Amino acid sequence: MEVTEQGDVGKTSLVSDRLDRWLSSQLPDISRSRLQKLIEDGQVQVNDRVCRSKKLKLVLGDRILVTIPSPQKLDLQPEAIPLDIIYEDAELIIINKPAGMVVHPAPGHYQGTLVNALLYHCDNLAGIGGVERPGIVHRLDKDTTGAIVVAKSDRAHQRLQSQIKAKTARREYWGVIYGCPREQQGKIEFPIGRHPVERKKMAVVPVEKGGREAITYWEIKERLGNYTLMQFLLFTGRTHQIRVHCQYLGHPLVGDTVYGSNRSIGVNLSGQVLHAHKLTLVHPVSGEIIEAKAPFPDEFTKLLSVLRSRIDK
Repeated sequence: MEVTEQGDVGKTSLVSDRLDRWLSSQLPDISRSRLQKLIEDGQVQVNDRVCRSKKLKLVLGDRILVTIPSPQKLDLQPEAIPLDIIYEDAELIIINKPAGMVVHPAPGHYQGTLVNALLYHCDNLAGIGGVERPGIVHRLDKDTTGAIVVAKSDRAHQRLQSQIKAKTARREYWGVIYGCPREQQGKIEFPIGRHPVERKKMAVVPVEKGGREAITYWEIKERLGNYTLMQFLLFTGRTHQIRVHCQYLGHPLVGDTVYGSNRSIGVNLSGQVLHAHKLTLVHPVSGEIIEAKAPFPDEFTKLLSVLRSRIDK
């Protein structure tokens, strides 16, 4: 069903802000980028005339009509894939993602993704960005396990992404690396960009060559002989950030065949031993603190048991 919003501009001044900014202040549950797209698409009228300029200055007495079309259908099929749900309400859902599951459909992975599962699980998903699909706020690599939050409404999506951008959402990962750093804790601050040769990989790349700021905080949780159980806190969220930073320091994640080695460790692993253990955020509507913990997968705990048993011998 088509929804419309309208209202008078400016109550206290003769000149108001530009059109897109004023609309953003009046419709806080719709992202500014989406409002700008509505303006470009001719869905906004000023004084009964279509306006396609987001920079138009509004003045006292102007009348605005915004037409918000029904969200476009996403050409993906819902799939009855079981989900390990940590938390869920009307605004968001937090999943404990298993290894091997791709978050969002991409070439070669149009089925069996988290999005396919969510389309089946959630009956009424709001139009995130004008498209009827789950609102992916952040992503996890295919073989990285653990907590991932998905928005169920446009306002939740906008507010949760703002928390990620403002660094107020806390994302805590645990992993096992080769070797053992001398220090007990530290900070890795190297920019990350597309690998200059292997374009499917990321690498530490200077800012002047396209690298973007990437900061990872780490702390040793347990020394396991030639291996180490680590805790990582993301300050930024670049693609493959923890994996690339660990490789750059000479301590790649165990099981990482892309950024690590193929050394056998005596345990069958489905991928890198990296788990998003805890996600802390502010609920986008109630304002309450949500702390979601994802239990460690069996592979992770089995590996720790094997490494500890070797030390005890």
